[in-house]
Amino acid sequence: MGQAWHEIVVEVLKANEVRLIPYVPDNVLKPLIAAIHADPFFTAFTTAREEEAVGIVAGAAMAGMRGMVLMQTSGFATLANVLASLPCAFQIPVLMMVSERGTLGEFNLGQAAVWRTMRPTLEALAMEHHVITRLDECEFIVDRTIRQALMTQQPATLILSPLLTGGKAAPVKPQGAEGR
Repeated sequence: MGQAWHEIVVEVLKANEVRLIPYVPDNVLKPLIAAIHADPFFTAFTTAREEEAVGIVAGAAMAGMRGMVLMQTSGFATLANVLASLPCAFQIPVLMMVSERGTLGEFNLGQAAVWRTMRPTLEALAMEHHVITRLDECEFIVDRTIRQALMTQQPATLILSPLLTGGKAAPVKPQGAEGR
């Protein structure tokens, strides 16, 4: 059996010397966060908000350190202003990895609403972004997106589809429990 998606991501981050990993906790990203914390190569820590994590990675990039923000889709909803006014405006290669929520079995209406706005927001900001749906494409897309962001000095976002991660689906209610 091959590697899991999060093991591939850890290897690619290390190969590209992406060491700083601020994040807002997320259940879908749990295996990746655990693997990063277990590896002394990385400096990983939680932040109170996604905007804070983007600012930390932007500052680190200006000082010569590579980092990536980890978050879920709902956290992306707060980022349009900070992305437009910092990494996009000043060509700072801020990398973000977003666990895609809001689709394929999602039960949280708020997640679904933000899911519909994430890609259009990235497109309006002219931010490079790629959705990873399959294990066999994970290494290539993560590696090439990081390299392009660093070479062009532009921010980029990697979106982890539930097709890759398994996502987070609503529990199935027993039949006849509709009114409960």
